[in-house]
Amino acid sequence: MKLAKVHRADFGAEAEQDFPLIIATMPTTARQRATAVGIVILLSVATAAIAPFASTQLPQINAFIPVLQTVVSVADLVTASLLFAQFSIQPQRALLALASGYIFSGSFAFLQTLAFPGSYAPAGLIGDVNTAAWMFVLWHSTFPTAVLVYVLSKDVTGTGVLPSSSTITPVVATVVCVLTVIAGLTWVVIAKTEYLPNFYTTDVRLQTRFGNHVNFALWLWVATVLVVLLFRRRTILDLWLIVTLLAWMPNFLVAALSSSVRFSIGWYTARVFVLIASSMVLAALLLETTVLYSRLASAIILQRRERTNRLLSIDAVTAAIAHELRTPLGSIALNASSALSQLLSDPPELDGMNDILGDIEADSHRAGAIISSMRELTIKTTNQKALTHVEDIVRLVIRLLQYDLLIKNVSVVTEFQGHLPEVHLDGVQLQQVLVNLIKNAIDAMGSVSTEARRLRLTTSFDGRSAVLLSVQDSGRGIPVGDRDRIFDPFFTTKSDGTGLGLAICFTVIANHGGKLRLVKSDSEGSIFEIAMPVGVRQAE
Repeated sequence: MKLAKVHRADFGAEAEQDFPLIIATMPTTARQRATAVGIVILLSVATAAIAPFASTQLPQINAFIPVLQTVVSVADLVTASLLFAQFSIQPQRALLALASGYIFSGSFAFLQTLAFPGSYAPAGLIGDVNTAAWMFVLWHSTFPTAVLVYVLSKDVTGTGVLPSSSTITPVVATVVCVLTVIAGLTWVVIAKTEYLPNFYTTDVRLQTRFGNHVNFALWLWVATVLVVLLFRRRTILDLWLIVTLLAWMPNFLVAALSSSVRFSIGWYTARVFVLIASSMVLAALLLETTVLYSRLASAIILQRRERTNRLLSIDAVTAAIAHELRTPLGSIALNASSALSQLLSDPPELDGMNDILGDIEADSHRAGAIISSMRELTIKTTNQKALTHVEDIVRLVIRLLQYDLLIKNVSVVTEFQGHLPEVHLDGVQLQQVLVNLIKNAIDAMGSVSTEARRLRLTTSFDGRSAVLLSVQDSGRGIPVGDRDRIFDPFFTTKSDGTGLGLAICFTVIANHGGKLRLVKSDSEGSIFEIAMPVGVRQAE
């Protein structure tokens, strides 16, 4: 049967997700796009307003570059650290490339500060008059290159590229390689400047024609990367990278169109734009991480509350049963003891034995009636049936178990047919059944490697009268001899299991007029399927 609509919730996958965990996989919202467009408009208006006065020279403020670019450097390096943290949650090699770009940016921004005349020394602490300009070129060429690598590689990075236990190795290797490249390039522009073309002559305010051409080439390079990113944008991270690159553009235009560059109005403004650009992704990372953390905390609280409520319900029912059964069971025990004493006497006393056995029978029937009444009471108080979409229940359960899935490194794929008929059921009971099945699936995948742990949830309509919901894991499967007994009470394949979970699930689904069955189980995993009859309105 062909699926009408497929939604994927795959950790690390590019497809649409029900509960993405990092902004590299989160789709943008209308509000975020509106905010980004608003910032771009403000930057464009500011650029247009300042453009006529861009070449106007202002006093040389020696503290401007050290303060501003130190802040830029810190912001870029913090952004790189957060991107590495995102990589440790969902290993995607594209994130390593982007984090490398921010290390390049932060490092060259600080190195240019050391080389910039007037910052820490009249002629700069390192290099000569052209070293700072070459640091600028390295700064503004390596970052967009890293962004381009990120853009071209992010769509081919699938789920579980690297197990979480090994994320530290690629992070350390990436940092070492980037720092090695930075050291090599820095040595070239400091020790071998005489072999490189000049950006300035003796006056650092006057730029050569070569400098103009290089700045125009940098503008074209950033514009090219920006176009590629625009065509391949999908996530929040992509959106704010676009704003970052747009904020960089005036920096090159000022340098390319003006021969008197440094300490002009355009120069000061362009550097402020660079500071704004460096803060874009950092702000997005901090904001969205906080939002995701709050959602995760809410889901954990909700899950704990559900567990507490279930435990309280169980305690209340068991306490009531114990209280009500104490009297008939006590009578049964007393009568049985009396009957045994009479039978053991010599000779046996049979007088009144019929009455004693009749009392035992009556008390046993009374105990059975108490149990039945308690069951009816719990059914009446908890059975809140209503017409419900099964897919809504699945999404809620995924959110409830998000923490368990994350801790166990389980990737989730959901395939929803869409436009399914509603079913008449108790949503809470179906939640509990689905929670049990998913937790069993998580436990079943505990013995396989982390990159192979995949949970697949699908919904479909059989075309007649039932909605189908399947839970598939990638574990080792159930032994052949145990498959026919998997739903039997007190039967379990777990060393610490009670053997009641699947039996209760089977009963709950049966009470709703549905059926729970084991569709398949082999070395590639198991598939449990729930068939629920559609609601009255759909069936008629």
